[in-house]
Order: sequence, then structure tokens, then C-alpha cells
Amino acid sequence: MDNFNSDEDKELKAIGLELMFMTPEKCSSDKGITAVELAKFVNLPLEVVKKKLSILKDKGIVRVIGINPKYWKFDEYNFQRMDEDDEVYLLLCSFDDVDFDKYFSY
Repeated sequence: MDNFNSDEDKELKAIGLELMFMTPEKCSSDKGITAVELAKFVNLPLEVVKKKLSILKDKGIVRVIGINPKYWKFDEYNFQRMDEDDEVYLLLCSFDDVDFDKYFSY
């Protein structure tokens, strides 16, 4: 898990931010979003998305609901309580290269 490479950083960040800014309108269920739906939003292969979701789940900042299908949801409460030196926390809080228009439509 330590020492991400830059491509993995970008993938993990894309998935983490998509979940962080996920609105109920984007989800097919009020339980959250499926990995398949999320893969379409971030334009990454499903296997990559599942791997990154597992990392975020291990960090406690996303939770999974159900079994088949699994719904994923960002856990704002746990995210706010993460160690501020955690590399995933720092990655998701680095907004320099983030296009927020992508997440919010007015």
C-alpha cells in the first residue's frame, strides 16, 4: 500500500473524489453506487475500480452495503477522523489539479 506510483495515485484519487462528491442523483440506489456504475463515471476498468475500492474500504473511508450487488458509499465521518499524515488522506485532500465542475452541475 505504501509508495503509490503516479498512475495508481490518479486512479485512487479519481475514485475517491467521485465517491466523496457523489450525489444521490448519480446512484441507481439510495444505498450507494455499484462498482460497475463507478467504473463508468471514472472511465477505468472494473478490476482497477474494485482494487481501489478495496484500498479505500481498508482505510475505513468507504463502506460497502449488500452482497450482490455491492453498493459503495463514502464515509465522511471516518474520513474526517483520518490521520492527517495518511497518504490516502493527503491524496484526497490535494485539490490543485481537480476540476470541480465535473462533480457539480448547477
